Amino acid sequence: MSLLLEPSPQQIEEKKIYAEMGLSDEEFGMVKNIIGRLPNYTELGLFSVMWSEHCSYKNSKPVLRKFPTTGERVLQGPGEGAGIVDIGDNQAVVFKIESHNHPSAIEPYQGAATGVGGIIRDVFSMGSRPIALLNSLRFGELKTPRVKYLFEEVVAGIAGYGNCIGIPTVGGEVQFDPCYEGNPLVNAMCVGLINHEDIKKGQAHGAGNTVMYVGASTGRDGIHGATFASEELSEESESKRPAVQVGDPFMEKLLLEACLELVKSDALVGIQDMGAAGLTSSSAEMASKAGMGIEMYLDDVPQRETGMTAYEMMLSESQERMLIVVKKGREQEIVDLFKKYDLAAVAIGKVTDDKMLRLFHKGEMVAEVPADALAEEAPVYHKPSKEPAYFAEFQNMNVETPQVEDYNETLLALLSQPTIASKEWVYDQYDYQVRTSTVVTPGSDAAVVRVRGTNKALAMTTDCNSRYIYLDPETGGKIAVAEAARNIVCSGAEPLAITDCLNYGNPEKPEIFWQIEKSVEGMSAACRTLATPVIGGNVSLYNERSGEAIYPTPTVGMVGLVHDLAHVTTQEFKQAGDLVYVIGETKEEFGGSELQKMLNGKIFGKSPSIDLETEAKRQKQLLAAIQTGLVQSAHDLAEGGLATALAESLMGTALGADVQVAGEAVVALFAETQSRFLVSVKREHQAAFEQAVEAYHIGEVTDTSKLVIRGEKEELVNLDVQKMRTAWKGAIPCLLK
Repeated sequence: MSLLLEPSPQQIEEKKIYAEMGLSDEEFGMVKNIIGRLPNYTELGLFSVMWSEHCSYKNSKPVLRKFPTTGERVLQGPGEGAGIVDIGDNQAVVFKIESHNHPSAIEPYQGAATGVGGIIRDVFSMGSRPIALLNSLRFGELKTPRVKYLFEEVVAGIAGYGNCIGIPTVGGEVQFDPCYEGNPLVNAMCVGLINHEDIKKGQAHGAGNTVMYVGASTGRDGIHGATFASEELSEESESKRPAVQVGDPFMEKLLLEACLELVKSDALVGIQDMGAAGLTSSSAEMASKAGMGIEMYLDDVPQRETGMTAYEMMLSESQERMLIVVKKGREQEIVDLFKKYDLAAVAIGKVTDDKMLRLFHKGEMVAEVPADALAEEAPVYHKPSKEPAYFAEFQNMNVETPQVEDYNETLLALLSQPTIASKEWVYDQYDYQVRTSTVVTPGSDAAVVRVRGTNKALAMTTDCNSRYIYLDPETGGKIAVAEAARNIVCSGAEPLAITDCLNYGNPEKPEIFWQIEKSVEGMSAACRTLATPVIGGNVSLYNERSGEAIYPTPTVGMVGLVHDLAHVTTQEFKQAGDLVYVIGETKEEFGGSELQKMLNGKIFGKSPSIDLETEAKRQKQLLAAIQTGLVQSAHDLAEGGLATALAESLMGTALGADVQVAGEAVVALFAETQSRFLVSVKREHQAAFEQAVEAYHIGEVTDTSKLVIRGEKEELVNLDVQKMRTAWKGAIPCLLK
């Protein structure tokens, strides 16, 4: 587009061009009031991306304020590139999760790859070295060519970027449900390590200091990506393919190393990733956070396409770029540093003291707007909220225990459900051992990565059972946080904090907004009880296709601290003769369960219940027992219930188990009651363990390679472990053939 084709301010108003960019009539009126005149095309572009839901959280801010965001270990909460938590010894862990849902629905390989690239930049922009990647993925059922294509390409994109940049992808989760058919979810998480003195922030302090552009040149890819992510997907979305950026992991590797060298320099004042809304968000946010202004000369921006307009340069979401502020007079040091890495570092502007964002192009001032108006003063909406009719209907349903004829066949069928089945097909494509610090690889409750030079490690996981949240958002929100914490505890770590990725449908529908409110209330309650504050995250709304919303899916990314590598615990049983225990009693709870979905083809009724005080008590007891060396293996009881957990604990072994359960057989085997753990203990530790933890002894580990589960009157399950392993491991590859 040339400058001549850009509409005039009068045409923008008369033809309502602002509406095409996602601004309402009222919002356009606000823009006119703020700047005291009609905006030109470039200024309109700045407001439209910065006031999109993706950048401003204008529909979700009132809800986000409910989260607890502080704690004795929290060094940086929400508001910067990523959150930071102290882990002792002058070290801290930096982490964040973000969505790349809309781009991945249109262009799955690049959508997923650039999601990984963007989250890595968020973490190293804080001054930290990324040490691990995780993800949380949602797809429709693996039955149609389209869903299989999306699944295969998203996994390939994640693998392609992470493997090339040399950061291990150590964990994640995948769930399959019909509601994600037209709108997959791709949430990427990055974890980094930092020394306290190296922490940097994205702030443009010091009038007269130089604003520099570093990294890849700017093209026309990703223009209006933030706006695209703030509307529902439709058949027309295919035409938005140019809005998906293209990533270059090798360029990002150079940028990462250069920036980590840069943060050691006292010439650096502030640094921020050019993520959603590119140059616009990075410049406006850095100025606003510091209470300053920025002036930029766009002719100096490195461009890889000819004839780019100010509008295109400011809204481009080209990848692998950072905006930095350096002390005046020290620019050459920065140029020289980046030159070592074959990267451009160009002065494109300066910090001012008048709080304005001013842009110059071809000798003219093409935009002049208050930085705060873009970054901080977007309208905030308190959306109407209404309990959906289905919720009362589900709450009034009587609890129904599904009918099961053959327990052996049912367990085999559950193990081959894609949500439960082995995700080896996925994680075998990831390099999870690169950098050689991975202690627990994908496939256990949480991944564990050692902290080099110490005897400590970090456990990390992503979790969310969106079926429970759909049935009962508040209870489901509590469960999402609690399950993440259970996975961390089962790995021998103390839960520290969470980052979240709040994926929902259209917030303008009162029933959807109710789901958002209620689930955040549930998550907040769990975060308070379990002492895991929220240190940052991302909101992704408008996840709908043709009017059909996804299940509410607030994904939880949690990191925990392993105080001593000797505490690291995994889910597999370790040796014959060990005793098997269940912590927590089982109730008749099947709403949203894998068994209910498998037998009925849909979910309904009440979600499982959860008591947060009981949850906290059991987690503390188990963690203390692990830390005192009393526990051989630990596994969270989740999808598929006890029978599935027993099978999973045998998969990587040549062992078997012989256990006895009480009560109604289907409930004992397959109910998804919360706050339960499956634990194995050496025989010599029996007395000490039973004194330390309230648990039920149900049997022992054997050397038979068989899983035998006995009821009160008869044998319920007798399965060869190899047969279970074949069903569990073969399910996803078989569906993809």
